[in-house]
Amino acid sequence: MSDSDLIKLYSQRILALAADIPHLGRLDHPTATARRRSPLCGSTVTVDLAVKDGRIVDFAQDVKACALGQAAASVVGGVIVGLGRADVERARDELRAMLKDGGPVPSAPFDGLEVLLPARDYKNRHASILLALEATAEAFASAEAAA
Repeated sequence: MSDSDLIKLYSQRILALAADIPHLGRLDHPTATARRRSPLCGSTVTVDLAVKDGRIVDFAQDVKACALGQAAASVVGGVIVGLGRADVERARDELRAMLKDGGPVPSAPFDGLEVLLPARDYKNRHASILLALEATAEAFASAEAAA
């Protein structure tokens, strides 16, 4: 990877998002928890959710990932409270399609994930970028199964 490729991939906007991730930490009494890990790079994201009436009412995430995974977690954390399971799963599927299949940017409120478009060309980073939404979707499924 050349220096210009690195600069493009780790833009100022990505680094700013990575430095300011909403809802960092853990919940004391989550409805459900899920941890996802990227086997390729070792990045991990643990998500705690509190769910009421089919919506996320509280959210926390423990993010140990590269700047791209952190930026994705930042966007997710900024919009996730108040959403339902279908919203989370749609965003996960749209992000995966954007990265792997050249699909469009995820729809609102996850359109901030557009910042990660340059990562399409770096397949080894895709798993890390998907961690926050995958963990959130998994936790939501667990919360509904337990209800």
